[in-house]
Amino acid sequence: MTIEHQHDLSSTSLSSLTAGPEWSRDDLVAYADRLLGAARRHASPGHGRIVFPGREGGYGAAVDGLEGFARTFLLAGFRLVGARGEGLDDLAEFYRRGIATGVDPEAADRWVRMDEHAQAKVEAASLALVLDMTRPWIWDRLDTLTQERVVAYLAPVVGDDTYPKTNWLWFRVVVQTFLRSVGGPWSADDIDADLALHDSLVREDGWISDGEHRAFDHYVGWALHVYPVLWSRMQGAAELAAGRTTDDVALLDRFLQDAVALVGADGSPLIQGRSLIYRFAAAAPFWVGAIAEVPSVPLGRLRRAATSIVAHFAERDVPGADDVLTVGWFDEWLPLAQSYSGTGSPYWAVKGLLGIALPSEHPVWSAEASALPIESVDDLRVVRAAGWAVSGTAADGIVRIANHGTDKALPGSTLGDSPLYARIGYSTATAPLANEGAWNEPLEQSVALVDARGRATHRTGMELLDVRVQDDADGRVAIAASRADAHWLEPHPSEHRHGSGLAGDAEPVAVLTVVSILRGPWEVRLSRVDGLASTMDPESLRLRVGGWAVAADTTSHRVSRKAAVAVAQGVRSAIRPILGDAQALVHLRRDASPLGPDAVVPVTEQRVRVGEWAATLLELTRGELGTPPEADVVIDERLGETTVRVVWPDGTATIGRL
Repeated sequence: MTIEHQHDLSSTSLSSLTAGPEWSRDDLVAYADRLLGAARRHASPGHGRIVFPGREGGYGAAVDGLEGFARTFLLAGFRLVGARGEGLDDLAEFYRRGIATGVDPEAADRWVRMDEHAQAKVEAASLALVLDMTRPWIWDRLDTLTQERVVAYLAPVVGDDTYPKTNWLWFRVVVQTFLRSVGGPWSADDIDADLALHDSLVREDGWISDGEHRAFDHYVGWALHVYPVLWSRMQGAAELAAGRTTDDVALLDRFLQDAVALVGADGSPLIQGRSLIYRFAAAAPFWVGAIAEVPSVPLGRLRRAATSIVAHFAERDVPGADDVLTVGWFDEWLPLAQSYSGTGSPYWAVKGLLGIALPSEHPVWSAEASALPIESVDDLRVVRAAGWAVSGTAADGIVRIANHGTDKALPGSTLGDSPLYARIGYSTATAPLANEGAWNEPLEQSVALVDARGRATHRTGMELLDVRVQDDADGRVAIAASRADAHWLEPHPSEHRHGSGLAGDAEPVAVLTVVSILRGPWEVRLSRVDGLASTMDPESLRLRVGGWAVAADTTSHRVSRKAAVAVAQGVRSAIRPILGDAQALVHLRRDASPLGPDAVVPVTEQRVRVGEWAATLLELTRGELGTPPEADVVIDERLGETTVRVVWPDGTATIGRL
């Protein structure tokens, strides 16, 4: 059902909101060749390492070089397979020489071994996967000594129980499957255990958590759904799969029905979760859906989703100078890196070019074009596993989520809030603030209690209360709600940042219940403070509701006591209190966002009134500053049921039951 609404797009043209003409296979191949050409220019003398320019990663230059080789080898493999090797003798020879050097224990530019650094376990999977898919051009043309050395290099994977219980399980499965196919060591028990672990991570509606924590991000698509399909096509894998592939494809099919609705009309993926420097790797699950021939999403729509994501970055000058992918989103922005990120790390992005492995006669290239959901109609849905309520609007091409179930932690945790996971809102048009201060201070897309020192509470460990679309006579809205033990945090020093919130000493403050009601570009956010700690004086606290952060080289904002609005790059963020005595403000942050040097966050602040609901209207759309819209909210709590009547800015009234 389409949600009808009106809001000011001012001078923004609809054509500027879309990804434009679809990229062809030739466009993707040309883009891949640019990346591969740059990789070869930065190779070591023996081609065993590819060290791109930039700041050395946290794991050292040798690991950077291995990543540079292994991750571009993925792309070389896709290129070779799609062209059946024709006209690519030089490319194949370049990587064959690099493999021989990499496994030569005496070579100065040999590969880091698994017993020297665990990151080699990750890169080994790329090596094994491509060695399998390019046998006629790579493996079969390696001399016997080099083949033996490759097996010896990969063999330590067998029986190694130190792999994290996350998407890493597939690195062990893929490597052992290749070893088995070439007569190397392998363990059926290892593979059985890893497949059982994968199955234990499956959640509702085809979503998969990246580990036992509530970790829902792009790894669901580019790892936990991609590897099962590619693995099932490895030599000898059909015996190991033992009939499970049908179920894996069914999960992928259901996941993709949500995933295509999380791509913005301009091709932007949702800017949420760790490893965002992998950029257009977010296109990978759409290509693997085409490979697996999923039944529910048309090939033309899968192609549109994948190519629009790649084009989104390419049209914004990615890669940058020297055709090298940098650590960042569009431009280089080092705070977006995790502690494991190095100069070769961004090249996992090439997973998003998996489509070039499909030859020109594959039906994905001739399938009838099919628009993304956001390009034709407004969309309301939920992702139950992640606790996300989703609203996409065709008028501005933006997809937004209200997050009440994902924090990359366990229920009851007292970690700090990760900006990448624990914010209440994420979108395809905004990015969370991710500078150093953002890990300590929940600001944008948060509801927090703030003391006189400026400390803001964290909500990680929250309890998901509700997530659903209400579609009845009282109107269609998406509703999500959570309850958190709000706490202040004194973080402990940490050298390793893998996306989770900071660990530290937590001080309980209050129970904070937050409800998001979504419709079109708007969210009505309800907040209530209960169970205030006996040591806390409510008069010393403020309840702060943070809106969407917008960022650019140049921003503008307008503030009155009852409303605040900010605009950056044509993206408009507004906030207005509805219930309570809140005052509107804006917070300015410098070099805090990957989208631009200046970030603006509209917020409201008000006195803490224990047990009383506060209501705030948040808006995210495209347009000029204008006047923030108004809405009206009436909360009725009778007979144990709470209903919320909202009169939205366009005059439509809905009633939501909490």
